[in-house]
Amino acid sequence: MSLTVLAVDDSRTIRDMLKLALSEAGINLHLAEDGVHGLEVLEGIAPDAIISDINMPRLDGFGFIEAVRQQDKHRGTPILVLTTESAPELKARARAAGATGWIVKPFDPPKLVKALQMVAG
Repeated sequence: MSLTVLAVDDSRTIRDMLKLALSEAGINLHLAEDGVHGLEVLEGIAPDAIISDINMPRLDGFGFIEAVRQQDKHRGTPILVLTTESAPELKARARAAGATGWIVKPFDPPKLVKALQMVAG
């Protein structure tokens, strides 16, 4: 099963790590640098899942998730938050915005792949 995933993160290092981890698992990955760019990339693809950071310039993860959820075709697309934050109130805010799950950085590549397969499968 080949998944298509959109990953939105302002850190080049994290984007590179995601590219390495997910491409090795045979996942078709699209990358964006912040929430605004993420929405632009999303227009041309139909991802099985989305990964989003929270702290980003221009449009943060909360705003990005809310904007994605306002689009009919992406209402049911799983969104995993990938962030250094672990505060319960931030998790609650992400859930309220429409996030499916929460993964704290640094991430374990096999666990991330497994999480994506679970939510998108």
